[in-house]
Amino acid sequence: MGRKPDPSKPHYGGGASPRAARRTQPSPVFLGTALFVLGFVSLFTGHIVTDADWSRIRSRWRSKQHVICLSSWSMLPYNVGNVQVRNNEPINIWKSSFQITDAVVVARILNATLVVPELDHHSFWKDDSDFSDIFDVDWFISYLSKDVTIVKRIPYEVMMSMDKLPWTMRAPRKSMPDFYIDEVLPILMRRRALQLTKFDYRLTNELDEELQKLRCRVNFHALRFTNSIQTLGEKLVRKLRSMSSRYVAVHLRFEPDMLAFSGCYYGGGDKERRELGEIRKRWDTLPELSAEDERSRGKCPLTPQEIGLMLRALGFSNDTYLYVASGEIYGGEETLQPLRDLFPNYYTKEMLAGNDLKPFLPFSSRLAAIDFIVCDGSDVFVTNNNGNMAKVLAGRRRYMGHKRTIRPNAKKLNLLFKRRKQMGWDIFSQKY
Repeated sequence: MGRKPDPSKPHYGGGASPRAARRTQPSPVFLGTALFVLGFVSLFTGHIVTDADWSRIRSRWRSKQHVICLSSWSMLPYNVGNVQVRNNEPINIWKSSFQITDAVVVARILNATLVVPELDHHSFWKDDSDFSDIFDVDWFISYLSKDVTIVKRIPYEVMMSMDKLPWTMRAPRKSMPDFYIDEVLPILMRRRALQLTKFDYRLTNELDEELQKLRCRVNFHALRFTNSIQTLGEKLVRKLRSMSSRYVAVHLRFEPDMLAFSGCYYGGGDKERRELGEIRKRWDTLPELSAEDERSRGKCPLTPQEIGLMLRALGFSNDTYLYVASGEIYGGEETLQPLRDLFPNYYTKEMLAGNDLKPFLPFSSRLAAIDFIVCDGSDVFVTNNNGNMAKVLAGRRRYMGHKRTIRPNAKKLNLLFKRRKQMGWDIFSQKY
């Protein structure tokens, strides 16, 4: 912004004196030459200003006195451009939440406008849900308005002013803030719009305290489910509470895709190997794995029966109310029956919601969000793997009040289950 003229001093920049008005008008050739020179100079001046602005942001970021994300931090008077993140491979909403959280922090580091992230529409789960179908986008934008400017799409006037499509680039995994300042910011300031691709784990965890606080605000406060998802999830929690004052939620994670991805074997013979092998082909980069090695390393999900035995050994009686969060279980009711025998008060979202669930049935991400709400509302949450939903839920439950979470040690349990038939129940349960 230019300096305002001092009203106490004469100012000759705005109008012409009568004497100047009587001067001979310049020729068209002179005007054309002058405009060319001015345009040429302004071209270089613009680059010089851009470089100066970049240096200014860079020096502010590296200054020991500069603490980002505090309310007293003075934002630059302009925004350097628009940043959008996206992923080009199969992904679920829980991994997306990590990306969205980091995207907000990166936008803050760059002093950029964040465009609402795009979710993957081509994954194994065949779900075309968008960000606004799962999360309350208006709340997201409003809650973070004091931290980062967020828009639903790149502004029309910016798109029209660009002579090229937004620049795309990929940051290295676990990049430090300096990478975004040194490598990303100059491109963003030239192009005005930038798309960061494969944005999974592209920001280090070694951030200062204020940026870590921003991560918490995004993950645990700004990302709120849509009203329809939240309402149904809370309704299921109330139904469970009306039947029992306490309930245990289990994220079973025994769907065909999970078992195929793990490379584990569960005794189903050639039929199991063939079925899971076909599913496994959908991932191009998965290596050949030894099922026995994976089990000994604790990488195989526990079966529903093993989960039930573990809970009973931990002291949960057969009158415990159990909510099971899961998609289609591999092996169906036959696989689930041992768990249901151990815990007759067994419920799922399908059993509790009835017809209320119909609008959500075509969308696996929205169904998973409903499970998330019910699991979060439980007295005890049990996870069967160390996947993204389990990580988000465990972190949230700790952040919101240290609610109890059980994460089985599958490596040790594998050894125990191998010796199960050689010991009585009392000895078996004591070893838990």
